[in-house]
Amino acid sequence: MSLSAVLFTVFVLLTGIERVVELVISRRNASWAFARGGVESNRWQLPWMISLHVGMLLGAVAEVWLLGRPFLPWLGWPMLAVAVACQVGRYWVIALLGRQWNTRVIVVPGMPLVRRGIYRWERMRHPNYLIVAIEGVALPLVHTAWITALVFTVLNAILLLGFRIPAENRALAGAAEIGTGIRT
Repeated sequence: MSLSAVLFTVFVLLTGIERVVELVISRRNASWAFARGGVESNRWQLPWMISLHVGMLLGAVAEVWLLGRPFLPWLGWPMLAVAVACQVGRYWVIALLGRQWNTRVIVVPGMPLVRRGIYRWERMRHPNYLIVAIEGVALPLVHTAWITALVFTVLNAILLLGFRIPAENRALAGAAEIGTGIRT
């Protein structure tokens, strides 16, 4: 296979390592939240989200290797820049939210909503999910794994729009009623 396929595989592996780091941060933040009386909602969604993300990473690599997807510089380089920007954006969100960031939906009683950075704008309630949606297209398209990009986009939209975002909005609404909050 080509050098570009090998380099793409390394990039995807690094992205996978980054996801493991996120899970470590999330677990630490969840412990912190639970120690302060945090209440979790919709726990059943997390395994589906993890499976979807792992599937996107594995699917992109498999599609490149098994279907011989080429690296097209006019598409690959811009998509690589977007994918890297998504990593930066994700850690910006994590930094803004601090201990309140989590892969789970956890409300800590008495914890105020974050109102700095991108969270100053009421319309941008879930910037992390926008970043994930963009990355789910960009990362596979670095090496023209368009089937993976399409499948991830559809499944991610179903999971986020149908289940996750409504669950978080309910948790945020309940938190606002008692002066607490979460953000993702």
